[in-house]
Amino acid sequence: MISEPSQPDTTPALVVREISKSFDGTDAVNDVSFQVEQGEILALLGPSGCGKSTTLRVLAGFERPNQGLVQINGETAVGPALWRSPEQRRIGMVAQDFALFPHLSVGENIAFGLPDGHHAWWTKPLRRFRRTEPPTRVRRMLELVGLDGFADRYPHELSGGEAQRVALARALAPQPAAVLLDEPFSNLDQNLRASLRLAMRNILKQANTAAVFVTHDREEALSLADRIAVMRNGRIEQIGAPDDIYYRPETRFIGTFVGDANILPGERVRGGAETELGFVVVVNPAEETAGQAIDVLLRPEQIALRPCRDPGPDCANVISSEYYGHDQVVRVRLQSGKEVEARLRTEVVWQPEDPVDVIVLDDAIAFPR
Repeated sequence: MISEPSQPDTTPALVVREISKSFDGTDAVNDVSFQVEQGEILALLGPSGCGKSTTLRVLAGFERPNQGLVQINGETAVGPALWRSPEQRRIGMVAQDFALFPHLSVGENIAFGLPDGHHAWWTKPLRRFRRTEPPTRVRRMLELVGLDGFADRYPHELSGGEAQRVALARALAPQPAAVLLDEPFSNLDQNLRASLRLAMRNILKQANTAAVFVTHDREEALSLADRIAVMRNGRIEQIGAPDDIYYRPETRFIGTFVGDANILPGERVRGGAETELGFVVVVNPAEETAGQAIDVLLRPEQIALRPCRDPGPDCANVISSEYYGHDQVVRVRLQSGKEVEARLRTEVVWQPEDPVDVIVLDDAIAFPR
């Protein structure tokens, strides 16, 4: 008899439903719900005090919510009259400061969370009998994070990026259902962050482990996450893919928080809006009535400049240009006195007082005035 092929497990790694948490009567998290699939990376993005770190602590078991449900790989960790402690959850944690044990080697740090059978390798009284090679799982974790051969080094011998990788390896070693990362790049040099973001994403994808990370840095969220949950005042205002969050924000706050934005006054017309820059196609649902005053959001890269053919009072004028090598940000004053920014390539370097025409390249998002 031929057996049927097994179906892939489609159980979400994390399910969070209607979580709320207050401190001294003040809501820190209010009715937060989301789920994370196996192998998916979710960013909790928002300003300081929006509730993202409290949400992470509830998932880890460091905070007990006032209400709500948390399921990990289909098993309930938080629910009515149920709360499992952190050690009873299949959750890995990477702290903001990495929290490596300074008296343990890299290999010993990674082995710390493994089952008891591995402890003989690193337990202090037995160190003189320690095998020359760490356990297989430790070696695999070191290979995964690109630190093969680092097992005998100590935390003080590591760079910031290496310490971060060790912390991630330690969190992944017990094969958790999900890994939680609290501001994972905040203690690193700015020049390291871009390469380490890519490295961390590749490591998590190779491990096929669900991950939730907290950040207030929009660039980190947009470049690292599969989906982003934008939080404000303890609630999730929008959750979606990075390009949806960036180009199709559902609220004015999200539009201005996740990226640089030009806000232009306009008037709703069929299919779009009339603005100082002319007719602009508006892509969000046409719920507003014709003639209604609205604000139109355009990203700097959705605007282009060209030399004004007939210099005069109808032209806009360049105020300033910030040159970055790969691109430039040019600030322009329109005829009305309104200022907008354009992010452009550098074939033409614009100078202050250059007369220009301002062109809209793409569809826009509009919000009620």
